[in-house]
Amino acid sequence: MSNIHDIRNGLTALTDAIDALQSNPVPKVEILDRQLSGDKINGGTITNFKSVGIVDEAKQVALTVHNDGITVEAMNVKSINNDLTIKGAVNVQGEITATRLHVDEISADIRNERTTPLEFKSESGNLSGKGLIWTGVDYTKQFVFKHSPDRLWSSEDIDIDRDKCYRIDNLPVINLTALGDSIVHSNLQKVGTLQNLSVDGKVTIDNYVYYDAETQRLGIGTDEPNGMLSIESFDHEFIIDETEDRNFKIGTFTTSGINFITDDTIRLSVSANGDIELKNKVSVRGKFGVNVNNFSDDVDITTSGPIRIQGKKFENGTAAPTSGGYVQGDIVWNTNPIPTGYVGWICVRSGNPGEWKPFGQIQK
Repeated sequence: MSNIHDIRNGLTALTDAIDALQSNPVPKVEILDRQLSGDKINGGTITNFKSVGIVDEAKQVALTVHNDGITVEAMNVKSINNDLTIKGAVNVQGEITATRLHVDEISADIRNERTTPLEFKSESGNLSGKGLIWTGVDYTKQFVFKHSPDRLWSSEDIDIDRDKCYRIDNLPVINLTALGDSIVHSNLQKVGTLQNLSVDGKVTIDNYVYYDAETQRLGIGTDEPNGMLSIESFDHEFIIDETEDRNFKIGTFTTSGINFITDDTIRLSVSANGDIELKNKVSVRGKFGVNVNNFSDDVDITTSGPIRIQGKKFENGTAAPTSGGYVQGDIVWNTNPIPTGYVGWICVRSGNPGEWKPFGQIQK
């Protein structure tokens, strides 16, 4: 019986102990430093996590780790110290500063600011086609480099401000209204109205008008003028030129005559051998001489030889002619008149020399 009593007492004590344990709080588990193994953690949330290299201040999920990478909504990075490959689009809402940028294609609609020149490198010594290209319209617009000869080539017009000019070696070459002073050679074939034109050197107009600056001669129809001014047509040449005695000569250089006209009518004609023919009326305002060097002031007409008036010949002599052809009515005036002599002789019958009679006896 004593064994049963002991068992009952033991069970009562156990019951009291269990009641005591239930009424007492659960003691906290004390984990000493460096005693928690990662194998003891599975799931759950760790807040205010901090390690030597990591500080977790997030209030919500900011980083997700996958087998093939990580997902981050936003990232603040001061430096990436290794090569980086980005597969996909990059949206930069700020500035990019790069020591060197290699791209296959740039598509931009923003201002491009540079502190260094835009450089195009050659491929095997060839720069042809390097430059600026605009696409997406009817045809490709270009401003590129080309060889043979080396030059910058544009597929479009180049327009500058109206107050600016094109320069070569810092000298103005052309602006809106004028050519530069350095331009001395040109092959202009058509120009508008010229004003104050100054030409230095030879001039050729339509391969018909020629000016030779060395000889100071102008030729029309000839590039080898024989006078200061020369007009040539076929085998005829008209010239105006100076003479050695400081005078001028005008007329034909070739063996051809010349006609002076008014109202498209010949008024004076000079033949190739020098014969002069005057048309219509001729008025001489002054003295008139033939084969004389000096004119007499007391007469209007002076001649050194015989004259003929209305078919009658008048000449001087000391006696009636003894030779030569004369016609009836010709007169020889006596150049040595004396008292009882005659004023002259008149031909009374035509012939060689014809028959002559004295006339006009002079009184004693």
